[in-house]
Amino acid sequence: MKKALLAAALMSAGVVAHAQSSVTLFGRLDAGIAYMNGIGTNDLGTGKGAATRTTSQTLLESGYWGTSLWGMKGVEDIGGGNKVLFHLEGSFSTATGAGPGGGELWNRWATVGMANDQFGTLLLGRMLFISNGIWDFDPFGQSNWSSASMVRGRNWPQSSNNISYQSPNWYGFDLYGQYAFSNATSWNGNGTTTQGREAGLQLTYTSALFQVRGLYDEIRNPANGSLGGPYDPTNVNDANVSQGVFAFGRDYMAMVNVFLGAFKVQAGFEAVRTSGMTGQLIGQPTTLDHEWGGVTWQANSAAALIAAIYHVNANNGGGNATLYTIGGSYNLSKRTLLDMQVATVQNSKAANFGLNANNPGTSVATGNPTLGKAQTGVYAGIQHSF
Repeated sequence: MKKALLAAALMSAGVVAHAQSSVTLFGRLDAGIAYMNGIGTNDLGTGKGAATRTTSQTLLESGYWGTSLWGMKGVEDIGGGNKVLFHLEGSFSTATGAGPGGGELWNRWATVGMANDQFGTLLLGRMLFISNGIWDFDPFGQSNWSSASMVRGRNWPQSSNNISYQSPNWYGFDLYGQYAFSNATSWNGNGTTTQGREAGLQLTYTSALFQVRGLYDEIRNPANGSLGGPYDPTNVNDANVSQGVFAFGRDYMAMVNVFLGAFKVQAGFEAVRTSGMTGQLIGQPTTLDHEWGGVTWQANSAAALIAAIYHVNANNGGGNATLYTIGGSYNLSKRTLLDMQVATVQNSKAANFGLNANNPGTSVATGNPTLGKAQTGVYAGIQHSF
């Protein structure tokens, strides 16, 4: 009898322990076929009146509707309303099988921390930077052809050496903040590390009818800790050198979602501001104003149709551009969907924003159109989550 009771107790303890701790493996695979025209080349002569031609591209893509990724999450209940959490997540290409560059296996998330239902969640490590908070208010959810395209990726980076705090929900309000160290011998950065100091704060209010969010962040130049940076269009492969306002500075966002039954209306405004970028050549902007709006129609439980417009104004002769896009998705199951998007970006004579969130520059390697020219594309794909 005693042996039976002991066995039952051990089995019960095992059940409790299992309920208190869990590890989940998850992932997402995204692939499709994309076509883009209007990719510019300037190889038909130089000087006034030189001819310019464009080319097109058809490719098997990965991550156009959503980043292909995989990772692990874990939680341990240690009692008293406290939990220990970890999150590991890395991106990869389903087209080539290649993982992220720079030797960063977990380039999106590598965090450990604690959570309490009453006090909130504190995490330490590498994570998506707070500017990704635009995702919930972007009609296309930061797909490859959406809000990031108009600011050349300024609103979707990752951040290392970070501490984040997520508050509980207080009467519909919640607060989220991040603070990332430069880990340099100078607080803001001085060229001894690959990242300058970064920080941000967002406040969200959610109700049954609408949701609003205000977001502020700053990304400092690791070379000198400033809220700006050099712009070198001849060095398009080095984001820290070539992107200028598209990489460093302060970012202010105000965004809204309105829920109208089967329809969701979304809109937002983003202002990117730099400092210390004096003496910039014409065409090298130091500020950006970005606006967008769109509507999602959830036609039924499986099908959604989306239409959106994104617009950007760049100062200092950087021009302006507008991206028009329609698309949608169809869920084959809870884990698998088909997606499609058609988009065109129209540039003023001084701008060359592309459909993708490309670095500045006019060479064909950037994928951008030539100055003042349009770019149009279409893609269709499949996405599976596990």
